[in-house]
Amino acid sequence: MTSTTVAPPTSAVPRQPRPGIHTDRVADLISQLLVELGEDPQRDGLAETPKRVAAWWNDFLSRGGAPAATRFTEPQLAGQLVVVGGMSVWSLCEHHMIPMNLQVAVGYLAEGEVVGLSKFGRVAEHFAGRLQVQERYTREVAEHLAGVIGREDIAVSVRGVHLCMSMRGVRMEEARTTTLHSGGRFATDPVLSQQFLLLATSQLNAARYLRADLEEV
Repeated sequence: MTSTTVAPPTSAVPRQPRPGIHTDRVADLISQLLVELGEDPQRDGLAETPKRVAAWWNDFLSRGGAPAATRFTEPQLAGQLVVVGGMSVWSLCEHHMIPMNLQVAVGYLAEGEVVGLSKFGRVAEHFAGRLQVQERYTREVAEHLAGVIGREDIAVSVRGVHLCMSMRGVRMEEARTTTLHSGGRFATDPVLSQQFLLLATSQLNAARYLRADLEEV
């Protein structure tokens, strides 16, 4: 059994502007919003805010097409469990347009070939770069990766912190939402499913402790 932790790739991939996004128009709409909120968009501190917000929206929604598959032949592998965790992405709740942070872990069975590790980080980022709900995000990541390996033997676990729940409404800062997609053998083999969940949870806890240690330094 192999367990690997990988972070999203650090080298940024140039993104092409998404068709239909007019940054000048978006900036104008942000200026109008500031006025309706009782602000002066021309005052110090806000003068460049509409442009910055428009540029961010353009970057966030310009993820391009789904990442190309990268697979490497490993004939000696058969049924080896690979779990890739430690992937943290930001998305936007489509119900309130407020950020949500998603911690992602993926498991698959290596059968004669392996998937390039950076692939998982790119897929996680790709499907986060849009207005989303966590449940759909989990399914989209799983379905895309199933297409990559050519089998349904995919498990995806996502643990989300939703600011629409933490900073508005009930304002429960400690609330977390967990979603799980199990396909193929992960859905029919309880031992395999339990192994994936155990490794995914341990990686999540390890990442949390590491962040806490770094914050204390």
